[in-house]
Amino acid sequence: MEPVKTIGIAIDCEDENALVDFYVRMLNWTKTYSGNGYAVVSSPNESFMLVFQAVEHYQPPVWPWEKDKQAQMMHFDFFVENLNESVERAKAYGATVCKTQFFETSITMIDPAGHPFCLSTVWEEQLFV
Repeated sequence: MEPVKTIGIAIDCEDENALVDFYVRMLNWTKTYSGNGYAVVSSPNESFMLVFQAVEHYQPPVWPWEKDKQAQMMHFDFFVENLNESVERAKAYGATVCKTQFFETSITMIDPAGHPFCLSTVWEEQLFV
């Protein structure tokens, strides 16, 4: 069997257009579709997309985890050159900084739909050596 190529990730939310607009600005990607409860942002450099889908009765995850609350099911890790500038830019677009932080080389934030994501100055080649 040949390797499977990842083409995208689907993320539940309450308002797909608000969340896609956040990630368009945050990642400087392109909004390529919106309709029928779905919105898509695509990477300009590779064939990869984030799909945001509106879900009835959506409950944002709680981070860090709390007993009997909706836990995160995934989070993004984004490499950035300048952590402070990137945090300020994310806040300007509607993200918030988590009160609980675990690392000096990254900042955990919450997107407008409640999903945690990390901005990190460490790239995967540095993590897995």
